[in-house]
Amino acid sequence: MDDLGLPVPLGPGPVRRVVSLVPSLTEAVAVTAPGLLVGATDWCSHPADLAVERIGGTKNPDVHRIAALAPDLVIANDEENRRPDLDALRAAGLAVWVTDIRTLDQAFSSLHRLLTAGCGLPRPAWLDAAEASWAAVRPLPGADRLRAVVPIWRRPWMVLGRDTFAGDLLGRLGVDLIHAGHPERYPAVPLPELLAAEADLVVLPDEPYRFTANDGPEAFPGVPAALVSGRHLTWYGPSLVEAPGFLAEQLARASTHGHERR
Repeated sequence: MDDLGLPVPLGPGPVRRVVSLVPSLTEAVAVTAPGLLVGATDWCSHPADLAVERIGGTKNPDVHRIAALAPDLVIANDEENRRPDLDALRAAGLAVWVTDIRTLDQAFSSLHRLLTAGCGLPRPAWLDAAEASWAAVRPLPGADRLRAVVPIWRRPWMVLGRDTFAGDLLGRLGVDLIHAGHPERYPAVPLPELLAAEADLVVLPDEPYRFTANDGPEAFPGVPAALVSGRHLTWYGPSLVEAPGFLAEQLARASTHGHERR
């Protein structure tokens, strides 16, 4: 059973051919078992030397090309991939494993199950290292925490809302989302409303929208801006090993100014 509780009809033999529809899962499998992957999306950028068949995007995978690769398992994510595409893959007779990850703890348990039960691999050392890295993060007291707006898109402006993996990671690093109580997970919020929230900090990742020093901070005059790695904030895989230190350093560059504002 995958994370959605759906049966995954794996064959009697070992899994030898995997197609991944999620960049972070692609990296997780490729680092754990080089050679197991036979297909990945156009957006799968890690590892840098990944040489597999490209099967389209996360939202528009080429079902016929995937089926032609004859994978033993297709791995996907409930948020990243569209259910009609996954249903089409199942209708083509393929085994599809869907992950559902909204917290760091879910990421660790989901990755363990996918790699060991799904792919039949030994538990990777990087997963233990990732758990150890995050276990070393100590919660910040209330007085040291920052209230943040976290845009993920502009034109229109969209931000992190409730129940998100990235929000959970930021919370562990002392950053509380102003829109964590919003009924939507990724709400569209007009810029005047974002500015009226009087955030201590605006966190600007470089994906899915590529915010840069020249594209994003200027919209929030007077608010300290932290430019952070989207891969370390939103990917669940080997990047989780270095994510706590990497993100903490990027946040610290701006957070001191946030306390000065208060």
